[in-house]
Amino acid sequence: MTPEERFERIEYVTAGPADQLKKDTEENRLLWRDTQRQLHELSTAVTRFVEASLARDQRLGERIEHFEERIEQYAAESRAADHRLETRIDALVSAIGALTLKMKD
Repeated sequence: MTPEERFERIEYVTAGPADQLKKDTEENRLLWRDTQRQLHELSTAVTRFVEASLARDQRLGERIEHFEERIEQYAAESRAADHRLETRIDALVSAIGALTLKMKD
């Protein structure tokens, strides 16, 4: 076998692994890009979810504050109504007592 034939044979033998390495490298690049794209999409989705959750939390907090204000208002109105009722009952009891005394006379 001549040196040239040996050289061609070496080129042929080494060409297979070199081609495979080139294919593997390209496949790895594609996988890397795809992984990076998926990570970016996931990060974007998580960010949107967090922002939406924060907005919902803020709206919920505002609603809770509104309900607290309404409850305080209803409690104040209830206390005022109780006070008016107590005053009316006291007046009614006094009137009944006065009427009872009058009827005894």
